[in-house]
Amino acid sequence: MRQANEKHLDRIAAFLKEKRSEDVSLADVVRLAEITAESLHTFFETMDNAVYRELREIAEYIATMKQEIGALQVNDLKESRIPAAGQELDAIVKATEDATHIIMECAETLMEADASDPAKFKALVDERMVLIFEACSFQDITGQRVAKVIETLQHIEARVSRFASAVQARDVDGFVTEYEKARAERREKLLLHGPQLRGKGVAQADVDSLIAG
Repeated sequence: MRQANEKHLDRIAAFLKEKRSEDVSLADVVRLAEITAESLHTFFETMDNAVYRELREIAEYIATMKQEIGALQVNDLKESRIPAAGQELDAIVKATEDATHIIMECAETLMEADASDPAKFKALVDERMVLIFEACSFQDITGQRVAKVIETLQHIEARVSRFASAVQARDVDGFVTEYEKARAERREKLLLHGPQLRGKGVAQADVDSLIAG
């Protein structure tokens, strides 16, 4: 494009130099206009090609974005997988509560039981132990439910990672909403970082030592 423009500019300059010492006629003006028009035609033609190329690249990028958004399966995550994971977590909480209630109730019954009659007391203990063992079986179902939740999280992680890589996304500093910012500040202010994972945080022995002075 630059070489073409320089070529036409050279033609205009050469024409003007040639006619510098002569009287300029109407034909000369028309010829100069023709040369200028040819130069502008080449310029706009080249510019049109560049604009078309840019628009085509934008269209291809938009098409890729639509494809990656479709692969993200937002509706499936929103309407199916995330609600299902929430239901599994609710079921885990409910099963844990029920099992805890049964175990504590059995323990209280045994603590309050009259042991003066060994045979009767043993029968009561056997009965309550069976209930406790049955209540503890919730762990198997809980493990299966947790596995489903982990699978959902891994699915979401894979989809989001693929999308982020495709669009070359970068994290934005700060918080997305004021609500998110307020919750983060509240956790920091009130030290709401628990419960900690094993081996992290302050050990109970350190707390006991601090209280004991």
